[in-house]
Amino acid sequence: MKSYKVSVWKLSVNKTTKKLTYVVRWVVDGQTFSESHKSTALADRFRAKLLRAVEKGEPFDTVSGLPDSLRGGKAALSFLNLAVKYLDHRWAEASAKHRDSMTDALAGVVPVLTKPGRGRPSPEVLRRALRSYVLAPPRRERERPAEIATAVKWLEKASLPVAELQEMTRVHELIDALGRKLDGKPAATQTYRRRRAVVFNVLEYAVELGVLPANPLTRVQRKRGKRAVQEVDRRVVVNPRQARELLTAVTYVGAYDRASGRRLRAFFACLYYAAMRPGEALGLRRSDCTLPETGWGRLELSETRPSAGRAWTDSGEAHDRRGLKQRDRSEVRTVPIPPPLVGLLLDHIEEFGTADDGRLFQSEYGNVVAASSYSRVWKQARTVALLPGQVASVMAARPYDLRHAGVSQWLNSGVPAPEVAARAGHSVDVLLRIYAKCIDGQESEMNDRILQGLGEKDE
Repeated sequence: MKSYKVSVWKLSVNKTTKKLTYVVRWVVDGQTFSESHKSTALADRFRAKLLRAVEKGEPFDTVSGLPDSLRGGKAALSFLNLAVKYLDHRWAEASAKHRDSMTDALAGVVPVLTKPGRGRPSPEVLRRALRSYVLAPPRRERERPAEIATAVKWLEKASLPVAELQEMTRVHELIDALGRKLDGKPAATQTYRRRRAVVFNVLEYAVELGVLPANPLTRVQRKRGKRAVQEVDRRVVVNPRQARELLTAVTYVGAYDRASGRRLRAFFACLYYAAMRPGEALGLRRSDCTLPETGWGRLELSETRPSAGRAWTDSGEAHDRRGLKQRDRSEVRTVPIPPPLVGLLLDHIEEFGTADDGRLFQSEYGNVVAASSYSRVWKQARTVALLPGQVASVMAARPYDLRHAGVSQWLNSGVPAPEVAARAGHSVDVLLRIYAKCIDGQESEMNDRILQGLGEKDE
């Protein structure tokens, strides 16, 4: 809607920010709008444009608050179009998982920054339209079902101008959406933080484009619980004997079904003996391995194949192909491996060979092993190796817990923290904060040491 009922106020100074900003305020049909500027000159210039539009008799938009002469170009950019521009800008360099994260966050907030009115599609349809047809560049040319086409058309008309985010009520609506799931229930704190980081970067991009004078999220400090310290629950960590029993139990899973368990024994062993992440083990090639007949071997890790989903990878495969986590693409991590792992890898290569590209671990069809496949084998192996009470517990509940056990075993064996951090691919700070836990089964030994230190005898 448009209105000719417009009044422009005098400049005001905002002293609540670190640096003074100069605010232009005006009213359109009873609704107040504002825009902040870094200098008096910029604010005066924008105010003069508003006054000139009033003198010319231009109608002002009741949603953006701007006259037709100022709604062209940058000022008229909708939040939907900003999201699309941002993803075009970031897509090529982003990892598959980050692409998933960006579209997840934006699919949640784009429908919030829309005009009220009839014909609004359901939240589920809007999310599907954004995630599967609008936001991801490779998916925009897909044929759209009638329901999706209608939703996209509605979004294109209803999406508010980015300039609306200069109004704090809009900013609070945006933040509220970041903290909710599709059903309206509160999202996890970690989910909220991840989504907020994405939207913060989108609004920083809007500032770069000149669409916003400053990032409005910097003006709101909303606490969502304490930042979680992701310490490893010591109950998930198995001791060396339990680890060996689990690796043996893997071979009993699917013994008559194309050797599914035996095919994965060395894979799980890499997670324990070399403290590798699953994605790193899936990317391991024969050329990365030094495997002598006796003694210690060595792995040169340079690639990871994390599971991300076909929708987000450039190759269309379910697994992305990236460098090591939080490392430069060309960086290599050297991990010495003990004789038990060397033997298992040699046995694996002799029995199953390698994939066409040299990967050690492959499905029976030569593909990258799916996370669902190795997780299913692991679940069954736990029922074979562990006691009923342990099966019902969190002990080694996930394959990743083998990595936790491996790092904990190194630390408890007296290996210096810097060396453990280098082998595990962590900083020392992260290592000590997250992985420094006693392994299961050492409590009695620790208690005996304490008693000895006290000069007491255990009766």
